[in-house]
Amino acid sequence: MSSDLQWLLLRKNNSFIVKRVVEGPVFSKEPGNLRNLNSYKYSGLANPKTIDVSASESGVTITTRKAKASPNAVAGASAKTVIRPRSGGRRALGVAASVVKKGYRPDLRAAALARVSALIAAQKEPKPSPPKKLRGKKALAIEAAPV
Repeated sequence: MSSDLQWLLLRKNNSFIVKRVVEGPVFSKEPGNLRNLNSYKYSGLANPKTIDVSASESGVTITTRKAKASPNAVAGASAKTVIRPRSGGRRALGVAASVVKKGYRPDLRAAALARVSALIAAQKEPKPSPPKKLRGKKALAIEAAPV
């Protein structure tokens, strides 16, 4: 079945569609959908080539689906690349761009890079916040108190 025909069958009805606002955008939570929008360009179900970026314990995993793999193949139908959480933005850019540089869905480069960057930033440990300084009457009360 062609990908256009698959999209025509899937666009209005599938189990991944999320309709929250009546007049707002229609979202989709399918695997392989980088922007989580219900559109043909980002669809992980209708396109034969998809890029899936997800968080894992070992970092960020980028999974690409092989276009010529049979629908029944599970393990051999995809290729995985892992970015460690402490790698930084330049490594993320390199890995996300390397998938696209090979001619594999160059239209998804910006969306893949945005997803990788957001996941790496979310996995970083936050810096400890400095103690709050007292202001106003509380600060005057502590300064005026005898030691």
